[in-house]
Amino acid sequence: MAVTNIMIVGVGGQGTLLTSRILGGLALDAGYDVKLSEVHGMAQRGGSVVTFVRYGEEVTEPIVEEGCADVIIAFERLEALRYVHFLKKDGVLIVNDQRIDPMTVVTGQAEYPEGIIETLSTQYKVIAVDSMAEALKLGNSRVFNTIILGVAARHMAYTKDQWETVIRNTVPPKTVDVNLKAFEVGYQLAEE
Repeated sequence: MAVTNIMIVGVGGQGTLLTSRILGGLALDAGYDVKLSEVHGMAQRGGSVVTFVRYGEEVTEPIVEEGCADVIIAFERLEALRYVHFLKKDGVLIVNDQRIDPMTVVTGQAEYPEGIIETLSTQYKVIAVDSMAEALKLGNSRVFNTIILGVAARHMAYTKDQWETVIRNTVPPKTVDVNLKAFEVGYQLAEE
């Protein structure tokens, strides 16, 4: 098997690291060699964060090169735009349709681009979902990333049971039930 390259992009505090641990755990449980790497633009909350997950028979490098990502999971629209050049031609871009203004927009030094998802959709396979709205319906905004994973699960070669087992073993014990519900919501959304 060739190496599979996944990127998770978002802003600090959105749970990119937990998400990468779930993805890494999934590949590890399936018997693959796995490498994880996290890169911070700004370490504090609100700064850009990129996490790489690479798995296959043998993985030598933890970093995904430009144009090589099979899947990019973007927790925010602008982060999807910022990192889409890492996506391979037939890759999938899964985007949480949420806007979080970076500091340059907050301070008036820049404007937040309009129509990001529409623009990306003209060149790439984009699956956009408002997972924050779905998470709020579950009463917990923090599980929006697990909803996104439910959507992503439809585009990866693991069974639903495998996903649920790894989620159960990775998230904090008191959040297992809500995370499994969130995963199910995303899994169903991807079918629509």
